[in-house]
Amino acid sequence: MSKHSQPNGTVDPGGLSEVLGAMSATLNYMAASGCRGFDCSPEHLHAVKRWGSPSETRPDDLRCIQGEVEICARCGLSATRNHIVYGEGNEGARLVFVGEGPGYEEDKQGRPFVGPAGQLLTKIIQAMGLDREDVYICNIIKCRPPGNRNPEPEEIDACLPFLERQLSAIRPDFICALGAFAARTLLKKDLPISRLRGRLHSSGNIRILPTYHPAYLLRNPDRKRDVWEDIKILMREMGL
Repeated sequence: MSKHSQPNGTVDPGGLSEVLGAMSATLNYMAASGCRGFDCSPEHLHAVKRWGSPSETRPDDLRCIQGEVEICARCGLSATRNHIVYGEGNEGARLVFVGEGPGYEEDKQGRPFVGPAGQLLTKIIQAMGLDREDVYICNIIKCRPPGNRNPEPEEIDACLPFLERQLSAIRPDFICALGAFAARTLLKKDLPISRLRGRLHSSGNIRILPTYHPAYLLRNPDRKRDVWEDIKILMREMGL
């Protein structure tokens, strides 16, 4: 019996007032943070109904996390985005590719790595003997910074919990961190990508391979050989 239940099973009005007060405070906070509505699809209403159920709180469902990202206003990027770019691919993938953030085409389509850098990433995945459908692809931040500028630390901090929950839901064995921002964020090391790449790192049960971002390779094609050497390390460890 809860502390606010009466012997006959009714709810103590004082306890109900506490619940309603907490709900009011939460809704006021969300309104102040920029939230102007909710996705009331059957899937997300079902997710709300499950809140608090011990058997359903972990691991997160990727679609439930996406519903939260779609209404996110934790940083200023929510005001300039066209679409959130959540992630796509195999929800039980052994390998996850994590980039920095969406670019112009990604913001336009709402899908990760679909521009020129994405086309190069697709070729890398295919060279591994895999398809995009075999892996999961996402970014550190889910909204495009204006002008494709680098993400600010507060923007990364605001979005990182979503990525951590995505990875917790997917439970990959390997992550390929594409570029300096992804590598530094995932490894929590403030080192240049040139010093982080070339070997596997460990974070819990996940092996992380940092390498250059495909967009960097488009500007510096002479680095493609370095990336392929990195990818071969990953392939050996994955048994590909």
